Amino acid sequence: MIGYGDLTPEEWIQWFKDHGEKEFQAKQFLKWIYEKGVLNWEGMTNLSKDLREKLSQHIRLSTLKLVRVTESKDLETFKFLWELHEGNFVETVLICSESRRTVCVSSQVGCPARCAFCASGQQGFSRNLRPTEIIEQIILINQWLSKKNERVCHVVYMGMGEPLKNYEAVMQSIRLLCHPDLLNISQRRITVSTVGIVDAIRRMANEGLKVNLVLSLHAPNQLIRKKIIPYARQYPLDDILSAMDEYSKQTKRDITFEYTLLAGVNDHPDHAHELAHLLKGKQCTVNLIPYNPVPGIRLHRPDKKAIKDFRSVLFGCKIVNTCRYTKGDDIAAACGQLAMQEKQAMKTSLPIVKE
Repeated sequence: MIGYGDLTPEEWIQWFKDHGEKEFQAKQFLKWIYEKGVLNWEGMTNLSKDLREKLSQHIRLSTLKLVRVTESKDLETFKFLWELHEGNFVETVLICSESRRTVCVSSQVGCPARCAFCASGQQGFSRNLRPTEIIEQIILINQWLSKKNERVCHVVYMGMGEPLKNYEAVMQSIRLLCHPDLLNISQRRITVSTVGIVDAIRRMANEGLKVNLVLSLHAPNQLIRKKIIPYARQYPLDDILSAMDEYSKQTKRDITFEYTLLAGVNDHPDHAHELAHLLKGKQCTVNLIPYNPVPGIRLHRPDKKAIKDFRSVLFGCKIVNTCRYTKGDDIAAACGQLAMQEKQAMKTSLPIVKE
């Protein structure tokens, strides 16, 4: 069966015509899904019963089942745990900041990158998510937010998985997100994070998109990077930075470098000097993320002095940098914990809980 996210609106119109239906019916079908968030045939009341029966034989609607929502104490972060049709689990994170509603989506079940500090890598890699499974995360959270007359306005591909290792599905989902007849989210409000898949970065530079690209750098040199990011053994840092420069030039978008600070690993002032040298002359921002410990991973968060000293070096070298201190902000490292716990708990369904 085909998923509703597998085709663009133009392709759906042609599909309906090929199956003896009208263009306006295709538009009605898409409006129910993307605008109203209706993912069941019974709810599409302006489609005839015969048409709904016909469509149900070809098209799969709902693909995600909500298991639980975990909210942070400050009510700024909400983690949604979904069960897939085959019994696997993925997570989505909603971040509420003033008027902004940002959704951090997963693109794979587990993650093949296996970064040393990340919970997603602990559960291994199962499969890629399909375009429908990616886009449905946003649709269902829009449903959840609609009770407060709110909608998702920003989307970041920083959840479970390496987005550029699921290239076709991720690009399809982005085109659906920004399509004016669907969710109509500005490309400039969409961000893709990668550990550095060189060929995919170069390919993405020629997609004609203006989305933001973030490199999960996490180290000032190739030696340290190989120790904490296994994919670094396949993709030399110089090649990655060259591809990122190409993306920036083609899209006219500045680059952001994510750098998780790990005590005793990459947080020394000497590392900061090396990082400043590596990024010298680039139009970029370094987003520093003091590590939030993950159960089962023997890495630690630097103390406040180490973080301050690291930033001081970067500022002294005129490297623009930000630092996220609050719990729940380190999405890349934390996403995957709920899925892993649920897998271990044999699909135990729980109510909303406080972190």
